[in-house]
Amino acid sequence: MNEGVGEARGVLRHAPVAGVFHHARIAPPPALAGVVQHYWIVRWDLQDGPPQLRETLPHPNVHLVCEAGGSRIHGIHTDRFSTTLEGRGGVFGVKFRPGGFRGFLRQPVSALRNRSIPPQQVFGENAARLEAILHAQPHDERMVTLASDFLAARLPPPDAQALRVGEVVDAIATDRSIRTLDDVTSRWPLTPRTLQRWFNQYVGIGPKWVINRYRMHEALQRVDAGDAVDWLRLALELGYFDQAHFIRDFRALVGCPPAEYARRGRAG
Repeated sequence: MNEGVGEARGVLRHAPVAGVFHHARIAPPPALAGVVQHYWIVRWDLQDGPPQLRETLPHPNVHLVCEAGGSRIHGIHTDRFSTTLEGRGGVFGVKFRPGGFRGFLRQPVSALRNRSIPPQQVFGENAARLEAILHAQPHDERMVTLASDFLAARLPPPDAQALRVGEVVDAIATDRSIRTLDDVTSRWPLTPRTLQRWFNQYVGIGPKWVINRYRMHEALQRVDAGDAVDWLRLALELGYFDQAHFIRDFRALVGCPPAEYARRGRAG
């Protein structure tokens, strides 16, 4: 279920196994649209089946992940994210917009890169109460309302730079012609140094990383479509100088070469 949000990107395919799995993605109310990209809810019941491996490629977003007894705020993770689901459980998440978490954190978002912290460090002791009421709530829409009320009560003042950086990241995500830093700086009146500083402050990682990750998301979408892929042509379209560098980056991030990943999908 995707209410008011686009399709999920960067989700790696694995062979399906028996079990009940629920995944919802819900847009925030308008008052929070400048800081929250969407909410996500995952529930699973695998008591009659084996554990499931779930993997996603990284996004340039901070997440608040609420689960019983273990809620954390996760900064940008530069490698793929892997987790194993087993038994029965559920997680509620807030995916903040690029730039949207800076006002809550009140320090450069790069301080959270490849790190996680307890939500109490940002939101105070009331974060534990939020965790408890979300864990007790079985309805997706009610969970979203509770989390939205919690964040709205703590909403930082508007920040024009945060909104501008978010717009740049949105363009990188959707415009396939943006492949280099020069493509960004030619569109927005920013020097490379200013762009780097703003991304470290508001996004948590540099613009080159963001460009590379979104182009890799695009590669994954092409492979997942199931059509035959000309790897050299795809590499050039994504801004690589040759096929070898594309395959190297794909393997490092996904865990296997693109042709092997494509065969895995057909086998599944």
